[in-house]
Amino acid sequence: MRVEQFRTFAGPNVYTHRPALLMRLDLEALTEKESYEMPNLVERLPDILPGLAEHHCALGRPGGFLERLRGGTYAGHVVEHVAIELMQLAGVGGNHGKTRYAGRPGLYNVVVEHKAEEAARRLLAAAVELVEAVIAGGDFPVAQMVEEAKRLAARSELGPSTRAIVDAAERRGLPWSREDAHSTVQLGYGKHLRLIQSAMTDATGVIGVELAGDKDAAKERLDKFSIPVPRGRVASTEEEAARALQEVGPRVAVKPLDGRQGKGVSLDLSEPDEVARAFRFAQEFSREVLVEEMFEGRNYRVLVVDYRVVAASERVPCHVRGDGEHTVGELIEIENNHPLRGEGHESALTKIRIDPILQAFMEKSGVRLEHVPAAGETVMLCAGMNLSTGGTARDVTDELHPSVRALCERAARVAGLDICGVDLVLEDIAAPVPESKGGVIELNAAPGLRMHHFPSEGRARDAGGAIVEMLFPEGAPARVPIVSVTGTNGKTTVTRMISHILTEAGLMVGTTTTDGIYLGGRRVVSGDTTGPHSARTVLGDRAVEVAVLETARGGIVRRGLGYDWSDVSVMTNVAADHIGQDGIESVEDLLWIKSLVAERVRAGGTLVLNADDERLAALPEKEAVTRVPKRFVFFSMREDNPVVSKHLAAGGTAYLARGGWLVEAEGGESRPLVEAACIPATMNGAADFQVANALAAAAAARAVGASREQVAAALSNFRNDAQNPGRANLYRVGGGHVFVDYGHNPEAFASVCRMAARWQARHVTAIVGVPGDRDDSVVEEAARVAARGFQRIIVKEDKDLRGREKGEVAGLLCRVINEEAPGGRCEVVLDEVAAFEDALRGMGEGEVVVVFYDKLEPILEVLTRHGAVPASGVSVDAAAAPTAR
Repeated sequence: MRVEQFRTFAGPNVYTHRPALLMRLDLEALTEKESYEMPNLVERLPDILPGLAEHHCALGRPGGFLERLRGGTYAGHVVEHVAIELMQLAGVGGNHGKTRYAGRPGLYNVVVEHKAEEAARRLLAAAVELVEAVIAGGDFPVAQMVEEAKRLAARSELGPSTRAIVDAAERRGLPWSREDAHSTVQLGYGKHLRLIQSAMTDATGVIGVELAGDKDAAKERLDKFSIPVPRGRVASTEEEAARALQEVGPRVAVKPLDGRQGKGVSLDLSEPDEVARAFRFAQEFSREVLVEEMFEGRNYRVLVVDYRVVAASERVPCHVRGDGEHTVGELIEIENNHPLRGEGHESALTKIRIDPILQAFMEKSGVRLEHVPAAGETVMLCAGMNLSTGGTARDVTDELHPSVRALCERAARVAGLDICGVDLVLEDIAAPVPESKGGVIELNAAPGLRMHHFPSEGRARDAGGAIVEMLFPEGAPARVPIVSVTGTNGKTTVTRMISHILTEAGLMVGTTTTDGIYLGGRRVVSGDTTGPHSARTVLGDRAVEVAVLETARGGIVRRGLGYDWSDVSVMTNVAADHIGQDGIESVEDLLWIKSLVAERVRAGGTLVLNADDERLAALPEKEAVTRVPKRFVFFSMREDNPVVSKHLAAGGTAYLARGGWLVEAEGGESRPLVEAACIPATMNGAADFQVANALAAAAAARAVGASREQVAAALSNFRNDAQNPGRANLYRVGGGHVFVDYGHNPEAFASVCRMAARWQARHVTAIVGVPGDRDDSVVEEAARVAARGFQRIIVKEDKDLRGREKGEVAGLLCRVINEEAPGGRCEVVLDEVAAFEDALRGMGEGEVVVVFYDKLEPILEVLTRHGAVPASGVSVDAAAAPTAR
């Protein structure tokens, strides 16, 4: 077998609505072979991975997969289940997968849900290796691979503090996305978004962070505001550290001045040589070292969020408890094997490391690694309290004395930290704050949350939830309205129309289209921006008040959606296009892909459907679409459409073309919106496909909240040349006209042909082409449509042949055109610009040249050279009439 590629789906996709990985797998020699035909597989695989016995598979019960394995299934399906089991063992996967045919025999897309991308990717590839090893009769290091995956996950995934906040956000239904490798996370969308990084937010003051990072400056500020802190001195040399011991002793703590996580901290030192050694170790983490007075008592961490205490823990130094049999070294190893302990911060507790500080403490305490402590005897290994140095934590939130609570909240206010970890040393946190020998020893920006979520003793506290509540108080918005537009034809125009309506209504609109990303009507990114990355670009901009996202097939197939739920989605139509790409073999396959947009309309949202497309008209009957309750709104060019009539009779809403007007109908009532001929984009109402687009846009804009008056006014000034470049643009050139459009499939050609039929028998020359990655059946149907609708046809080709030979697609188009309409009306000029120039040179009086372009800019340059004048808002005949000049 051969792995061809991996794809990552960060959000909803056609296979699952959760994050997933896709591996395209070529079965090669195993193509068409059943599992029982593969040596060793049925016999050995269940022994190597006993957990496969619990896999349900399509049979819906434990053992279902093993039944399939014995009865016969393809290798891709076996790899899927092996990968799921490996990810379960490593704790990085879900329990859902799917294996789907990818366009040719032996080629499959193996998809699995995951929780840790890098680890899951490694295990997905390992599943292929394991299956091949079993078939070959070899061994496979399952345990080693699982441990490697765990290490990968620990290095690359969100830390426990960030994860606690993200989990709380998920429970609230808030959207989130990881922004980088440093655990920066975006919560919410657009104008309401917030950023976090560990337990810091975008509102955490840089002055407070700097203050917490300089332990001496923090103590100085706290002392200024009468908050008790230990005396201390900053030392840059061992000699200075020794003098500090004499000044602030008799017992001191030595710590890096700007350290964190307890690294380099030594406690309870009283001898100069101890201080010197501790100074050297602390200097590994910070040039300057703090030597400070040791307070008497227990060590506590209090978490303050939004200047309110939300959790408190007593931090216990790292230790082991004897059993009368094992040495201290062995007890450390046993403790480190506890499932709650990990290498770093990925687990609830951190493994105990035998480092210089621990060794120095044990030496001072007279304890050796070879010592066998008595049963029940506690052996302290280090004075450091941090979980990152092997310590544990006991929840004491309910014991907190009011004076201690007030002290910690005041300390956070003095520092200006919206999230603050206050470290205290007190005899008892349940007693009033003492007048001396106790108080605040440190402030922490981005304090760790795991001790509160996973205390070794006591009740867990939802610290992450408290932070989310601060960022998004109950009832506060976290989202902006999202409108998602998909379909085969018309989606760019509909997207632009909706954006224009909402912009005219005074909103800051973020828009993605096939020609770029727009913010407030200004293009900020050029290119085809209809995929999830572009959607996230818009949703990650704080200026955006509403997002209108053109959502194309390619982005859905390759990366999924760039949002979790839309408020309004529009499906314009589904027609033959892209057949032959990404395993798409039929229009039904296209419908399956694009229906993801319909499925991901939020509960109570609106799905706008073209009632004149029988496939879309039937979507409200599909269980996958209705699983989340939503409102259905239809649009139709036929006021007698039976689907619409039934919908209105049930009290539904529809948008119709009636008597030359766009009409909003609800139940038995209807209200005119705007006359079709008054919408410039419809070319005096002659372009019926633009009327349909306007109906779809009106339906979506009304669902977002635009008024009927706003819809009518905005559509009445929506011009193709200004607001919709490259889509149904009309120009006067000499004695004729040029019609510029992006159509590249049979239905797009047919729409223009219907309009051309109304042009009072004008001679129409069309420059046509079809992308090379379409199936021959699509190319041939496009040729037949063009042959029936245009008097002269020039066939060109895109510069990107998309896997075809030069002239191959053009030759096929011209052959079918001549078969459909004999008479030699078809000619081939492969270069698009040359074809256009050729058509213009031969253009007669009153002739119309229709150019279906691949690249717009070169076409516009030719038009400029020929003195073209935009004729937006009128039909060809109206533009030619004297009154229109």
